[in-house]
Amino acid sequence: MTEALPGWSLAYSGKVRDLYVAAGQSLETAPEMLMVASDRVSAFDQVLEPAIPGKGELLTELTRWWTERLGLPSQLAPDADARTPEPVRGRAMLVRTLDMLPVECVVRGRVTGSGLKEYQRLGSISGVSLPDGLVDGDALPEPIYTPAWKAPQGEHDENVSYERTVELVGEADAAAIRELSLSVYARAAEVAAAAGLVLADTKFEFGRDRVTGELLLADEVLTSDSSRYWDAAALEAGRVESFDKQIVRDWLAANWDGEGAAPELPAEIVERTAARYRELIERLTGAPSIGE
Repeated sequence: MTEALPGWSLAYSGKVRDLYVAAGQSLETAPEMLMVASDRVSAFDQVLEPAIPGKGELLTELTRWWTERLGLPSQLAPDADARTPEPVRGRAMLVRTLDMLPVECVVRGRVTGSGLKEYQRLGSISGVSLPDGLVDGDALPEPIYTPAWKAPQGEHDENVSYERTVELVGEADAAAIRELSLSVYARAAEVAAAAGLVLADTKFEFGRDRVTGELLLADEVLTSDSSRYWDAAALEAGRVESFDKQIVRDWLAANWDGEGAAPELPAEIVERTAARYRELIERLTGAPSIGE
């Protein structure tokens, strides 16, 4: 469900985020946009019901914390907080509009998820050859960059090789986003490890500022929706305890065959997921999360 914000027009509604521009403008021309994180949750390309209470604020808090913690160039517009509409303050960011690169930059430190399935078929992920015998959750010899092509709305993203990203965005930008992705992942993984967490994988998106041409991290950064965080002690004991929407993925995989509309999430799954989102922020930042 989107919201009516005086002075703003809804320009795009995605699975979990809504983009607004100033009334009378469009995404193609607006110098700024309001990026609102909803409480909606998606899995297997489905938006599920009910939403996860507080999720939008938690993801926004996490993006902003990581941006400040790692000293990353910010997409935030000048005086963003003061100019953010009150009804969505706390789960929205007023940002500079970027010309987005059509590449999803995935970095993996562990083999799991869709990467595991591709590895089991091909012995590689996005063209990166890997050792034989890896199983779910195994650490990779070193983090790998496994990009995907950002498909148009309504189509599925497609894992591609690095060489294909060169064709998509040019050699200079392809090299820059690969280097930035690996660098940010490595720094974040160290911070996570100090909090007793394993950053199994994450994905980034980049765009260029329309005025300055600066290449910036866009959208969410190292959130529970864009990353897999695991408890390090549990992993050492042979269990995977995740701090993301894996609880939702697992329940849906066990209770839905992929045909027709996805079933409604049970209240227990919703609350467990919300609790894990909150716990992740508390573990990382050492402070109570919003809503506690």
